[in-house]
Amino acid sequence: MHIVVGDIGGTKTNLALAEVDDAGVRLSAEQRYPSGEFESLDAIVGSYLKEIGAKCERAAFAVAGPVQQDRSKTTNLPWELDGRRLEQLLGLTTVRLLNDLEALAWGVAALGPDDLAELHPGDGTVGNACVVAAGTGLGEAGMFWDGAGHRPFATEGGHTDFAPSDELECALLTYLQERYDRVSWERVVSGMGIATIYEFLLEWRGSEPAHLWGDKDDPAAAIAEAASSGGCPLCNETMALFMRLYGREAGNMALKHMALGGVYLGGGIAPKNLELLRGSDFLSAFFDKGRMRP
Repeated sequence: MHIVVGDIGGTKTNLALAEVDDAGVRLSAEQRYPSGEFESLDAIVGSYLKEIGAKCERAAFAVAGPVQQDRSKTTNLPWELDGRRLEQLLGLTTVRLLNDLEALAWGVAALGPDDLAELHPGDGTVGNACVVAAGTGLGEAGMFWDGAGHRPFATEGGHTDFAPSDELECALLTYLQERYDRVSWERVVSGMGIATIYEFLLEWRGSEPAHLWGDKDDPAAAIAEAASSGGCPLCNETMALFMRLYGREAGNMALKHMALGGVYLGGGIAPKNLELLRGSDFLSAFFDKGRMRP
């Protein structure tokens, strides 16, 4: 049995056919679409089904936003999704929607040793776990340990209030408060956060812009690349501050969920900047929790 599956993000939508049996899940006919170039999800899925010439009865989509009763208004896209309406428009019998970080958390159990890059070893304790994923936005999910296995659940923790911890971060908060009514962690720990931190540091340091991205539509990637190559001191500082903030919020999640069973980093930024992550203050910020450090 083939099921249409998708990861619906603010930047891109990934679709595939999933074949499910006792041996597990196998993906085929994988395609990627720029989300912003389509008016709706059904337009993307309809185009996809025509392209691959497949007939399916069921679909499941992981959505970057809160999901209730198979309905969602995406956070970083102007889309309103409804599972029942998608069934009618696409001619499917069943469409299920779930939060993208909940989906990511369900996938943790399927990971093997080769799928993971360990930043800090655990001690083998069994217990709650969590997922923190910086990408276009900042997603977070919990994994409750019920005594036999993990039960993932969605959160919107990335939208909690950003809390600065030193003079530079207080200045960053003030800078952001001039732009937004409210400043969440997603404003700083995300792709847009990288670009924002760079712009803030330009003003804070009185520096000249490096004009790194030109016509590129992904300044965060250009900043990270320049930091990795060592060719831009301000980019180095940007990524150092970003990684420090990422580590602190990941540590916040560990405390909130009592995540003795592990903290997993998902999203697009961590794997693309793994060496930068390992060489940064991410872990020192993660553990900087005063009495709760142990």
